[in-house]
Amino acid sequence: MNSGIKFAISGTIIAIVIALSAVSQPVQEKTMASSDSGNVLRIGYFPNINHAQAVIGVGNGDYQKTLGDIKLESQVFNAGPSAIEALFAKRIDVAYVGPNPAINGYIKSDGNGLKIIGGVSSGGAVFVVRNDAGIHSVHDLSGKKFASPQLGNTQDVALRSYVIKNGFKTTENGGNVTITPANSADIVTMMSKKELDGAWVPEPWGTILAKQTNSTILVDERDLWPNGKFATALIVARSDYLQNHPDVIQKLLQAHVQETLWINKNKADAINQFNTQVQKLTGKTMPNDVISEAFTRMDFTYDPIQSSVLKSADDAFNLRFLGEKKPDLSGIFDLSILNKVLQQQNLPTV
Repeated sequence: MNSGIKFAISGTIIAIVIALSAVSQPVQEKTMASSDSGNVLRIGYFPNINHAQAVIGVGNGDYQKTLGDIKLESQVFNAGPSAIEALFAKRIDVAYVGPNPAINGYIKSDGNGLKIIGGVSSGGAVFVVRNDAGIHSVHDLSGKKFASPQLGNTQDVALRSYVIKNGFKTTENGGNVTITPANSADIVTMMSKKELDGAWVPEPWGTILAKQTNSTILVDERDLWPNGKFATALIVARSDYLQNHPDVIQKLLQAHVQETLWINKNKADAINQFNTQVQKLTGKTMPNDVISEAFTRMDFTYDPIQSSVLKSADDAFNLRFLGEKKPDLSGIFDLSILNKVLQQQNLPTV
C-alpha cells in the first residue's frame, strides 16, 4: 500500500477512536431526575468496547424493556474518576468503570460509597512494542521508553509491575526503564515517530498500534493471569441506592446478564450494534476489522473476577498508589443480587 494512503487511513482510524474516547456527557447531559423513589435508574458508562453491554443495551432499548416502568436515564463519560465523582455526587446511581476507579472510590469513601455488583469484561489489554526497537523478549527492556494511558491507571499498574517483576527498575526508582503517561492518541503518534519503544494499552488501542506503527504485541496480559481471566471493567452501585432499591438493581443485572449472553453468542451482530450505538453517541464509527480483532483478545462477562481485582489493588499498593496503609477491601463486593439473577437463569453463580 502506498505510504501516503496508509498514513491517511491511519489518521482516519485514530481520529475516529479519539472521538469515541473523548465523549463526555453528550445529549444525555440534562437535569437528571431524582432516583430516591426508585422509579428512576441513572446509569453512567463509556462509549468503549469494554463497556459494550451498556453501549448496546442502553442504546437499543434492551435495558429499558427489562426495567419496565422504571425510567432509565444514561450519562456518558470519558474517564473513570469523573464517573465515580458523579456517583458520589448522586448524579448517577450505577456506573460501568475500570477496576482502579472502583478501588480508589471505595477507599476514598472509607468503604461507604460504593459496591462492585458485577463484572463487565475480562482481558483486552496488551504490551505493544515497535518491531525496530530491539525488544524480542522481556530481557530486552533495559534502557527503553514506554507509555501507559494514565499514571496509576489499570494499564500503568500492570506495566510497572511487569517491569519490576522481571528484574528492572523505572527511572524514578534509580533504574533505566522510562514509563511516561500519555493519552492513547498521543501514544500512536509517539510510536510512529519512534519516540516510544512500546506501550501497555487497552483495546482497541493495542490493535491500532499493531496495525499502524510497525509494532508487535509482546505481551497479551491474559497470559499473566490464572486461566487468562482478569477484570477490565466492572459495574459499581452507589451504596445507598443499592440498599434502598435492590429490586431495581436486580432488574439492571438481569438486563446486563442477558446482554452479555447475547453478545457472546452473536459477535458479528454485536459489532454492528456497537457501531450503530456509538455513532448515535459520537457521530463516528470504528472500523469493523479493528473491533473484530480487539474482540478476540477480550471476553464479555458478568463475573467481576474478584481475585484479579484484589491482586490489582495489591499491585497498586506496592507501587505506592494507594497510600501508606494497605486498604481493607473485604467489603468492596456485593454479589448477592447478581447471584440471585444467575440462579433464576440456571447459570453458575460467581
